[in-house]
Amino acid sequence: MNWNQWVRQIHRWLSIVFTAAVIVNIVAMGQEKTPVWVGFLALFPLVILLFSGLYLFVLPYATNRRRGRHTD
Repeated sequence: MNWNQWVRQIHRWLSIVFTAAVIVNIVAMGQEKTPVWVGFLALFPLVILLFSGLYLFVLPYATNRRRGRHTD
């Protein structure tokens, strides 16, 4: 499995983790006293999703430019 496939797989699994963290956050907000760390629970996967998503977004443009083809 090459680097791009690893990034795609990590991005997919992190989206599931992020969704679960948001659901936990919503459920915790319904409680009377919510711990502070629950609010930050979704931020860690979100930051990694941001960087992996940006990488995956730029990847087709970078490979086309490297091959000498430009997208119009």
